[in-house]
Formats: sequence, structure tokens, C-alpha cells
Amino acid sequence: GALNGRKVIFSQIPASKKAMLRADEKSWVGGDIWIRPDLVETFKRIAKNGHDGFYIGKTAELIEKDMKTGGGMIDRTDLANYQAILREPVHATYRGEYEIIIMPLPSSGGITMTMMLNILEGYNLKKMGHNSSNTLHIMSETMRRAYADRAKYLGDSDFVKIPDYLTTKEYAAKQRASIDPFFTTQSEEIGPELTQTTESTETTHFSVVDQWGNAVSNTYTLEGGYGSHIVIAGTGILTNNEMGDFNPQPGITKSNSQIGTPANLIEPNKRMLSSMSPAIVTKQGKLHLVVGSPGGRTIINTTMQLILNVIDHGMTIQEAVDAPRIHHQWFPDRLNIEGGVSQEIIESLKAKGHTIRTSGFFSGSYRQGDGHSIMVDPKTGYLLGAPDPRIEGAAFGY
Repeated sequence: GALNGRKVIFSQIPASKKAMLRADEKSWVGGDIWIRPDLVETFKRIAKNGHDGFYIGKTAELIEKDMKTGGGMIDRTDLANYQAILREPVHATYRGEYEIIIMPLPSSGGITMTMMLNILEGYNLKKMGHNSSNTLHIMSETMRRAYADRAKYLGDSDFVKIPDYLTTKEYAAKQRASIDPFFTTQSEEIGPELTQTTESTETTHFSVVDQWGNAVSNTYTLEGGYGSHIVIAGTGILTNNEMGDFNPQPGITKSNSQIGTPANLIEPNKRMLSSMSPAIVTKQGKLHLVVGSPGGRTIINTTMQLILNVIDHGMTIQEAVDAPRIHHQWFPDRLNIEGGVSQEIIESLKAKGHTIRTSGFFSGSYRQGDGHSIMVDPKTGYLLGAPDPRIEGAAFGY
């Protein structure tokens, strides 16, 4: 699978080869036992010393040593000074009785989704019809505008001043007024001075609700699949490649997926922008939905559509997960559409000026996200779990 497909790159790095490949370098098969002694010792230090078992002491020494060997810049001082920051989540309201609680910056999901929900609140999506030509057009134009603002304004809020008006209903009304209901706005007209960096789709999401009603929506990532592919010698730790989510070269403008702006410029001690959007939805103060997805920059749109499918279109949670999705991220100026949307609707969208993509990144049809979700049945209180059939995963109850 994915691990065996990376044998060549892992074999080029001694510590990665030792940790990730079989001793005989043959492919892993079902039933193999994978032993990671260095990682076991690292876990023991963390179990014994908590935070200090990683950021101070032997593990930190091994990380610093490996960084020096490989020409890296992280040292023990950097590790000792690092602290996770607990931030207040973004709170959006929708159609009066719903509150959506979403991950805050440096994830762009909370603010970007709030901007889109505020705009879409002004349309009767139920009357317009699920995935009708008019609905998909309005959603695409909404995505286009929100993602342009995402690129222009959003970054680590400890370094960047975020405009307060972005998540207001008043700003949404102005954005809504700029949408032509019959034809597209060219992306170059919205933010011609902006560019974006690429963002990997290799992310993981799970949703959990326990017997007491406590809910967790968790999205986490190494950025790319298997991160940087570099294992730190002596630790068994596989390092991520999250720095790729920064903008390393401001001012480079391309009309494709390369979008990066000053707000997300790489700087010391700064946290990179992401699109992770784990969300919890309440209805009149009671838990209603737990949703989220992997998928790089598509995450925000996938998660939003899960919510809209339930609230506006009255779907069950499984129907909401299974339904075809769309994605527009401002640049490239292209609307991605999953299979299941009729050719008649696609032609109607083309007539409105949309450039459409229905094929996948590698082969076959375009697939978007992996939105494993939970809904609390408002009548019975039962927990309804919905696995996404697009990639892998399952729903379990205990």
C-alpha cells in the first residue's frame, strides 16, 4: 500500500530505512510484525516525563544531533521553548438556531467557513434544490470569495492582524451582493495581487461522542503522506513536512494552485496556515453534529457541505456524507465536481461561465474528502455514525 510505495525514498535515509522498511527490504504483507525499538524508548521517556520526555533531555538531544547532521536548524533551545497554544474556537451561527464551533487560526477553517455560511444564509438553499445548477453556482461563487479572503488575510494570529469584519453578517451581505446569480466572477477580478501555496490532502479525521454526550471532532496531519519521510536517528520519530504550508516566496503569482501571501509568510516561531476544519454543531444549544474531513484545501468546503446537507436539505447523516461534493478555492479558477451530478447540470454551469473538472488527480473520477461524521437524532437521542465510502473508515458504537 502507501508504505510499500515509498520504499525507494525511505531506503535513501539510513534511519528511515531502519525504522520503516523490512530488514530484507521486501514489501510489507499482512501478518508481518513491525518492531520499532527506538520509538518504544522514546514513548517510554514521554510516558515517564510527559512534556519534558520529548522537549527536554535525551529525546531533544537526539533531535538536535540529527538536525546538525542533516543541516537542519532546530536545536534544544527551540524544543524547550515550544508550547502548544490553546485558542478560543470560532463560533458561527446559521439560520438562527444553529451554532457551529470550528477550529481557530492558524487553521483557516473556522474563519473561512464562517464567511461562507454567512453568505449562504441569505439564500433559500432548500428551495433552490440540492446540487441544482443554481445552488452549485451560488456555492461556487461563495467559495471563490471566501478563499480569496483566506489567501489575503489569514495567517498565525500571533503575527498577523486579522480584520474583525470578515466574520460579520454585514460583510457577508456585501459579498452576497457582488454575486451575479446568472454568471461567474473571474477569480482575477477578486484578488489579482494574490497567490497561494499548495496544501497536501494527506490528513486524518475522526469524530467521537461518548455516552455522556461529550463530543470530539479531531483533524490532524503531517502535511504530506509520511511527512518528510525523515526518521530522526535514535528516536524512531517520523518528522512532518508542515513547513510546506507556509509561503516561502511572496510575490510569485500563478493562476494555478500555487497561492501564498504575506500573512502566511514563513517566519521564526510562527505557525503555518492550514485548512483543518473539525466542527461541532449544536441546535438550540444541544449537540447535533460532529463533522470534519481530510483533504487539504478542500477540507473547509467538504465540512461545510456536510453541514448544509443536513440543515438545509434535510438529509440523514449518511445521505449527507454520501452526497456528491464540489470545491472551488479561488485559484485555480476551476470548479471541481464529484461524480453523481448530472451532465445536464454540468452543462448549465458551463453556460454560467464555470470551468469544470470532474476527473481525479491521478485517474478516474474526482473524489473529495473522507468525512466520517456523527449526528444526534433529535427525536430519539440516538447517535448515528456515518462512514465515508470514498476512501476508508468505519462507524463503531460501544
